Amino acid sequence: MKEILDFFTGHLKRVDKILPAICIIITAFDMFLVNSMYETGYIPQGVVRTQFIAAILGILASFVISFIDYKFIAKLWYIYAPVAVISQLLVWSPIGVQRDDDVAWIQIGGKNGITIQPSEILKFVFIITLALHISKLGDKLNSLPHLLLVCAHGLFPTALIIAQGDAGSALVFLFIFIVMLFMGGVSWKYIIVAVAAIPPVIYVAWNYVMKDHHRLRFLILFDEELQNEEILNIYYQQNQGKIGLGSGQLTGMGFDPETLTLDIPEVYNDFVFSYIGMTMGFIGCMAVVIALAVLCLKLLSNASGASDPFGRLICVGVFALVLFHCIINIGMVLSVVPVIGIPLPFISTGGTAMIMMHACMGLVLSVSAHKEKAKHMFYEE
Repeated sequence: MKEILDFFTGHLKRVDKILPAICIIITAFDMFLVNSMYETGYIPQGVVRTQFIAAILGILASFVISFIDYKFIAKLWYIYAPVAVISQLLVWSPIGVQRDDDVAWIQIGGKNGITIQPSEILKFVFIITLALHISKLGDKLNSLPHLLLVCAHGLFPTALIIAQGDAGSALVFLFIFIVMLFMGGVSWKYIIVAVAAIPPVIYVAWNYVMKDHHRLRFLILFDEELQNEEILNIYYQQNQGKIGLGSGQLTGMGFDPETLTLDIPEVYNDFVFSYIGMTMGFIGCMAVVIALAVLCLKLLSNASGASDPFGRLICVGVFALVLFHCIINIGMVLSVVPVIGIPLPFISTGGTAMIMMHACMGLVLSVSAHKEKAKHMFYEE
């Protein structure tokens, strides 16, 4: 019994305490926000229950993962990586669920069962496996055959998600891959080649890959005539989101159901930032932005304090995940990027996303708890 107690107390002394505190504070804010959405009539009670359960499970998952050495977790990749890929492939099976123009969910237990978004699980696995792959290569990363294998590793989930119609999640994988590859030490000559390839890739994607409604999502952001016509109602969601965001002005309109009557599609998910602006105003929005910025900086701090390249790449991958979600989600609300279905970390509703985001934080905590010696961004103990 004493050995178990010593193990727990020793772990608590080593593990980063600031990161989970930030995540729990943001999650608690989300619980308040989701409950207010129920009371104002924007969501049913079942969504509140799901989000609360997911938050508890996510925090527990983070805590448990932090106890396990991230190197040991990596050794088991051959078990969970195939499971994650197979789960992603199941969206094409009879249990797959189609929403809008993509197939990104699976339904377990029939109509009364639970809905899971496998891509959120795959993000977690992708960060571990790509970090392991790049760190094992070391200086061999810039050998062309090895680099091509790493690119295949990065582009496989991206292509798989694109095939399922979830362009937003595919871009998340692509961004994580680019950031981790850069931090892994890829040569500048390959970076220059990649940058030079961007224009022709955009040309091919625009003309031969993207569908008409995808192109309209971009064009409508810069064409007032299209905005006025609301072609296929594509701009309706963003227009309503901007109205809601600005209606709160400095301090917000509060949570009175009689004043919160604006229709904002997906206000509880992709456009939750609009709800924050509507109810808590500019002050509430800035508080959320600052909290998420502090979270990103803490992840970078943990990356700089990792004792090995593998741990550092895990932290960088989680940082890239959170950063991209924040920038694109808020950008959608501000109408500077098209709507591509990217939730705001820890705040948008979605049980799978909530659990796996906390699980990713657990990986970072494992890196901080199992490093050889204490290091920090600006100093070393």
